[in-house]
Amino acid sequence: MSTQTALHGIPLPIFNLASSPSRSHRLVVRAKVEPSEKSVEIMRKFSEKYARQSGTYFCVDKGVTSVVIKGLADHKDSLGAPLCPCRHYDDKAAEVGQGFWNCPCVPMRERCGLFFKQSLIP
Repeated sequence: MSTQTALHGIPLPIFNLASSPSRSHRLVVRAKVEPSEKSVEIMRKFSEKYARQSGTYFCVDKGVTSVVIKGLADHKDSLGAPLCPCRHYDDKAAEVGQGFWNCPCVPMRERCGLFFKQSLIP
């Protein structure tokens, strides 16, 4: 591997896949697809309604709120359920089936990036 090219001044690694001719290599590049506008709107309305009903508030940094709502919408589009985007999953499909981490997730009172109690807002 060498760094022979750059993107916006950041060196990018160049992989020589021909170095092991006995093995076949396949390079897969996944493009990040934005969630549908419909799903984003559904998740935004759900979030606002849940915040009103639960007495919680959104993060004062609107960028955080936007990213979390987009993450929920993305999971709704790709997995069929609003899996909490605030954590990593080894098997998202299995987690969706269990429902524990679907928004609003069971432990949201501890580490949610979307809904905050008034006492946690500076």
